[in-house]
Amino acid sequence: FGSSFGCSIVVRRRHSNAMEAFTVAPLSVQPATPVTPAVFQASPNIAPQAAGSHGFTQTLLGAATAAAAARGVTRAQRQKRRATRLAQPASLDEKRFPVLSRRDPPVGSFPKMPDSVHPGVVSGQALVDLLNHAKENGYAIPAVNCVSSSSINACIEAARKMDAPIMIQFSAGGAQFYAGKGLDNSEFHAAIAGAVSGAYHARAVAEQYGVPVILHTDHCAKKLLPWFDGLLEADERYFERHGEPLFSSHMLDLSEEPLEENI
Repeated sequence: FGSSFGCSIVVRRRHSNAMEAFTVAPLSVQPATPVTPAVFQASPNIAPQAAGSHGFTQTLLGAATAAAAARGVTRAQRQKRRATRLAQPASLDEKRFPVLSRRDPPVGSFPKMPDSVHPGVVSGQALVDLLNHAKENGYAIPAVNCVSSSSINACIEAARKMDAPIMIQFSAGGAQFYAGKGLDNSEFHAAIAGAVSGAYHARAVAEQYGVPVILHTDHCAKKLLPWFDGLLEADERYFERHGEPLFSSHMLDLSEEPLEENI
């Protein structure tokens, strides 16, 4: 409450359409005084009329405050139970998604694809087999630069509808946008965080859509090498836990540099 308040309450009687209006008198309550049922019953700061002709007001506010206090106790009990549950972490075997668990590659295959290609993000030999299959059979795999989880979902859903594989890729600028333009991108930290976040999102949903997905990062020029190094570090950390890199592949593009430097 502030220093005073006032309002009108409209009550509909049960089994009747009749309406009655009660005006709640402004109460003068000190800001520092806790608002509890005891305050409304005995506080000298309450205007005298609240205990007289507006006794209904006092009763109504006291009941409302008591109910709020009861809800507070119930909420505290729920929070305590939730904290207890969170203090008992689930085992790795109980977690279903590939970004959270140690397990074999996803179950599933495609009759027209190499045996190594499975639903979800592919890497290593499965990636090589998929690219060779596309080359040998003369079809292209579309690569789409994504800047949000929504665009990732839309691309993978389209791949499922077309019964085809797809590449989800990130540029340095798009990855920074994914993380949020409000983040400081010094040393490409925001761009690294955005690309890693997008990769984890893609891994979490790709297997559920049931299509093979290649996770790729787009042209990286020399000036973007700190971003590239951060992605490689993320690959290494993911490999330590899951036995495969976070991303399927990366593109290092030094075409702006002299031939001698490239060699």
